[in-house]
Amino acid sequence: MTIENFGQYILLEKIAVGGMAELFKAKKIGIEGFERLLAIKRILPHLSADEEFISMFIAEAKLVARLNHRNIVQVFDFGRTAENYFITMEYVKGKDLKAILKKCGDRDSRLPVALAAYIAKETATALSYAHGQKDSSGKSLDIIHRDISPQNILISYEGEVKVVDFGIAKASTHAKTNTGLLKGKLAYMSPEQAWGKPIDSRSDIFSLGVVLYEMLTGQRLFKGDTELNTLEKVRAAKIEILPSFINADVPPDLEAQTLKALPKETHDRYQTASELAS
Repeated sequence: MTIENFGQYILLEKIAVGGMAELFKAKKIGIEGFERLLAIKRILPHLSADEEFISMFIAEAKLVARLNHRNIVQVFDFGRTAENYFITMEYVKGKDLKAILKKCGDRDSRLPVALAAYIAKETATALSYAHGQKDSSGKSLDIIHRDISPQNILISYEGEVKVVDFGIAKASTHAKTNTGLLKGKLAYMSPEQAWGKPIDSRSDIFSLGVVLYEMLTGQRLFKGDTELNTLEKVRAAKIEILPSFINADVPPDLEAQTLKALPKETHDRYQTASELAS
């Protein structure tokens, strides 16, 4: 792409585009030649005109901007140009877990077990922090990620693990439901989420369990021939093959941790992400 001026920012490179927004690598120019590298998520035009979506998006963005944790991509700002709403975020030099797992698959290899455990622990630490946020009166803010999946877990070249798009999934549900853009995300939903039932923080725990299973085995836990078949498998939440059967390097305690995140019934899972992180 050609360099594009965008308000007070300069868009340097389009990183990705999805059903909700375009993601750019950008920089902000300040006085005396000051520059800051960041990421900009620009809402697609047809959604910028959707008042219900925008109101949900703004509400979630305000909550997420409160999060300040080493394992969560920091949201800096929310704004609007003449035509677009956007958020500015910390730019992470690295790759998302989806790309890393794909590279492993292409090489017919798996992530080292210790690395998979580390990524899961750091992600659970991020979830524990977000789930525990309260307002000034001590009431829970009920922050739930809703979309814990490999593409929303970033690994920096320095080895940092950072979760991106906290809360954005709530607003995007409106857009995705109306445009049929849930493809690729069904496999990481919790059973209650797949049924369209109310969810709480334990839904994120299940989703992280699905990701951990995939990191340990190199295989998707719920994968059907069609999207509908995948949805049925998620709703059933049946684990047909244990991780250690696929990867003999998985120790019993890590397998037990993985399985404890994955029961169909929420009361049978870890009740907090801090338990999974320990």
